[in-house]
Amino acid sequence: MSKVLTVIILALAGFLMTGCSSDEIKKPVALDCPVEENPLFQSNTKSIAYRTILDDFVRRGLPGISLLVKDSTGFFIGSAGMADISGNIPMQPCHIAKIASITKMMLGTAVLRLQEKGILSLNDPLSKFLPENTLKKIGNGDAPITIRNLMNHTTGFYDVIDDQGFYLQILNDPARKWTAAELLEYVYNKEAMFSFRPADTVGYSNTNYLLLSMVVESATGVPHEVVLRDEVIDRLQMNDTRYYWHDPLPETGIAQGYYDLYNNGRIENISHWNTGSGNGFTGVYSTVWDMYLFADALFESKTLLSRPSLDEMLTFHPDVEARKQIGVACFKDFIDTGNPERDYAWGHRGRELGYSADLYYFPEYQTTMALIVNYGTDGNSPLRPVFLEMRDKIARTITGN
Repeated sequence: MSKVLTVIILALAGFLMTGCSSDEIKKPVALDCPVEENPLFQSNTKSIAYRTILDDFVRRGLPGISLLVKDSTGFFIGSAGMADISGNIPMQPCHIAKIASITKMMLGTAVLRLQEKGILSLNDPLSKFLPENTLKKIGNGDAPITIRNLMNHTTGFYDVIDDQGFYLQILNDPARKWTAAELLEYVYNKEAMFSFRPADTVGYSNTNYLLLSMVVESATGVPHEVVLRDEVIDRLQMNDTRYYWHDPLPETGIAQGYYDLYNNGRIENISHWNTGSGNGFTGVYSTVWDMYLFADALFESKTLLSRPSLDEMLTFHPDVEARKQIGVACFKDFIDTGNPERDYAWGHRGRELGYSADLYYFPEYQTTMALIVNYGTDGNSPLRPVFLEMRDKIARTITGN
């Protein structure tokens, strides 16, 4: 998420480490989770290949991995590595972990459902829902920006997660629970990424979904976390999914999150570092199974959105940003790992300080992939390219490349 993350962490990590408390993120335990022993969840014809990938990339340094792949031959569900290194707790598919920006796809789906109910329209201007004195302090805020521009990242709004002052505050108080108003203070009076020209330029910004959460609250009159739960999480019986900090996290069973703070090969537990969770752009904790339930309802069984809504979601900007194209709360990803006409996937990435995740559906192969790694790939570190190599290898195994 942040271009300044690595510099700030390297400069100030030593200052931080003595005063941290991880009370909010409880230590995991070994769970009663017999998934990997169940033949039903090892029935995928490529199960051995997926298991080999997990074991190989744990040996290469990733602390813990959970993976679900479902295609016409069946499921593979497996884990490798550690959910808690110091406690010697193995990673299991039932451990929940932060899935970061996949939160955006869930909130975006909820917004599309609100449009189906006539509560709002993606073509509505932000000025219909947000105060003028808020918008006028945001670069491009005086432009005719719509809800759709928020959802497909064509606003040009300055990214709160790129702000050095914001990260300094995280370093000083890593477990702080942020409100939308507090986060916007780091956006006000900052120059936009580009001049707004409707749908002409795309630029990923977490600020878009921060504002989207505020739009939802204004349009519905209820907290956006209630809408997210009603329209997605509870509707799909995603029983192991939580939206931090609005939902209490379980007492046990949370995979700890890690990062190589000093770029010296030693990873540190930073589970409690909070980059604005609970404000639309990050904060969901889940399992690979619950992630699968969401992707299956959205893309495979198509029970969550109407066909017109799904078509809106899957309208992608032609520009390629970081090896992907951006749609409405959705990416077209893996477009350079094989034949771009066939070997692509719909879904979203999740990148956080101590966690990484991917949730994708490969439509040409009718395959869903849900991936959780308890290591942060937001900033540059020696393990970041290892993670990226692994996700590409999983994708190529799915597509046969």
